[in-house]
Amino acid sequence: MLPFRSRGNRPDPYQVWLSEVMLQQTTVAAVGPRFDRFLARFPTVAALAAAPEAAVMEEWAGLGYYARARNLHACARLVAAAGDFPEEVEGLRALPGIGAYTAAAVAAIAFDQPVVPVDGNVERVVARLTAETAPLPGAKPRLAALAGGFMADAEARARPGDFAQALFDLGATICTPRAPACALCPWREGCAAQRQGIQESLPAKTPKRARPLRHGMHFLLTDAAGQVLLRRRPPRGCWAACWKCPARPGARRPGQLGEAEEFAPVPGLAWRLVPGTARHGFTHFELEMLLLSASLPRLVPPAGMEARPWPRPAARCLR
Repeated sequence: MLPFRSRGNRPDPYQVWLSEVMLQQTTVAAVGPRFDRFLARFPTVAALAAAPEAAVMEEWAGLGYYARARNLHACARLVAAAGDFPEEVEGLRALPGIGAYTAAAVAAIAFDQPVVPVDGNVERVVARLTAETAPLPGAKPRLAALAGGFMADAEARARPGDFAQALFDLGATICTPRAPACALCPWREGCAAQRQGIQESLPAKTPKRARPLRHGMHFLLTDAAGQVLLRRRPPRGCWAACWKCPARPGARRPGQLGEAEEFAPVPGLAWRLVPGTARHGFTHFELEMLLLSASLPRLVPPAGMEARPWPRPAARCLR
C-alpha cells in the first residue's frame, strides 16, 4: 500500500492534500519515504502552519520546485486559521498552490465530493475509452468533460474518492503509456481505442517545438577547510530563497576564460575552467552550464545559517 493512501475509514484531508502537492512533478518512488518523514515532523496542518518557513524549506530540500513548499506553508496557515479545509472544489481552489486537479483530488478523496480529478493517467484512460484523437494539450478541456461524465454512474457517485483512486491506478498500472495491458483491463469491452487497435497511439500529442539553448556560468569558491561560497536567491521568482553558488546567465557560451572571469563573484583570483559542461532542461529552454573554480585561504560563514534548499541545476553542475 502506498504510504500516502488513506489509513482508516475517513481519509485525513491534510494527508491527502500533502500527498497531492508532493506528487506534483515528482515520482511516487521519491515521495513515499519523504511523505512519512514530513508527517513525522509536521503531523497536522496546525503543526505545519506553526512551523517557521525555514524549517519547511529544510524538510522539502531535494524534492525540487520549491514554490510548492512556500505555497504549502502559506496554505497551511490559512487552513489552520479557518479551522479546517473547505470541502468544496471552489473553496479549495482559492487556497495558495491548489489548482484544478489538486482541488478535485482533495474534494473527491477526502470529502467524497462527486468530482473526477483529471491527471495524465486519467486523460490517457479517457482518450482511449472514447477513441478521442484530438491532440493534447488542446484536448484537455474535452477529456476533462468526458471524465466528469463518470459521475453519472451511481456506483462512482456513491464512492467518488475510491473511484478516483481506482482510476489513477488503472492508468498507472494497466492503461500505461506504452504496451498497455489491455487483456487485464476491466473496461476492455467498452474501450473504443482497443476495438480499433489504436490504443498505443492515444492520447495524441502536439509535436513539441525544439527548445532554444541558453548558457550559464557557475562559480565554485572554496577554502582550505572545504567551505563553499553560497548566495541566496531573491525571495520571489525562480528558486526563491534557495541557496546556490554564484552564477551568471548568458545568451551564448563565453568565448574565452577571461570573458567568463569578468562576472566572477570575487575578481582577481586564479579562476580555473573545470572541463566539461552540465545541462538542465527547463520547460521552455535547455541550459548548458560551465563551472569555474577558485580558492581562498579562508571563508567566514555567517552565524545561524539555516538549512539550504539546493536547486537542481546547481547540484547537477557541481556533480
